[in-house]
Amino acid sequence: MPELPEVEVVRAGLEPAMVGAAIRAVSIFDPRSLKRHDGRRGDFVGMLTGVQVIGAERRGKFMWFPLSTGDALGTHLGMSGQVLLRTPDAPADRHLRIQFELEKSGQPDVLVNFVDQRIFGSMAVDELVQVGSRVVPGQVAHIAADPLEASFDDELFITRLRKKQTGVKRALLDQTLISGVGNIYADESLWASEIYFDKPGVKLSRTEATTLLAEVRAVLVKALGEGGTSFDAQYLNVNGEACYFAHSLNAYGQQGKPCPRCGTAIKRVSFMNRGSHYCPTCQRETIKRATKRS
Repeated sequence: MPELPEVEVVRAGLEPAMVGAAIRAVSIFDPRSLKRHDGRRGDFVGMLTGVQVIGAERRGKFMWFPLSTGDALGTHLGMSGQVLLRTPDAPADRHLRIQFELEKSGQPDVLVNFVDQRIFGSMAVDELVQVGSRVVPGQVAHIAADPLEASFDDELFITRLRKKQTGVKRALLDQTLISGVGNIYADESLWASEIYFDKPGVKLSRTEATTLLAEVRAVLVKALGEGGTSFDAQYLNVNGEACYFAHSLNAYGQQGKPCPRCGTAIKRVSFMNRGSHYCPTCQRETIKRATKRS
């Protein structure tokens, strides 16, 4: 599933084409991609046709485009969703679910294609609500701030993390605690922090929790700089190009390869219907260092 870096790369790529443009037409090729749209508020096509896009925003794995009507076009990529910019004469993309025709003064017309092989992603016209210091779509209101937001509260996160009885990786995947981190970047951050993925949050020292948050940010920023992670054609940027952070991975997907830090073979174990990757030496299951709370 695309995580924060991949979604931010898509958002940033769409912003120049979409912000300030008017939606001339909307075509629905598969209504299953509207499963999160509340039809009681209005018809999806009718609520968008002729409307101007006035912004492009993101929180965690969610992105949305505020509209001149006061609503927002919410977009979640799910497992395999892509949002691609195309010229009007381009051939139709495979697995095309929704298409927007945009017009913008002084610029060529452009198509925005929502492509989704597995149809876990979706789009919806949603109302905007105030949550703390930000205005977000109602469907995003329950999502915590992500660690790259200015409003992210480090102390609150550290305090809540150190009260968790669950393993620290499970806590990182809890989007109501911290948003935008998924399986890939959780594994990478825990490897960088030398913390075993299933160590309970309550057993983390303050120093460990602080280090982990710093490494989460560092990993996300590095991934952003490399355009996100592409393992296959299911994650591409808005121009349909693969990205390069997969070449920088230290733990995720590296099972059997030597740990870049100590040389021990990276191990993969089953975790929450997926896999967790770690170094058995650097990230020992037993506590490596003093965990006295500071």
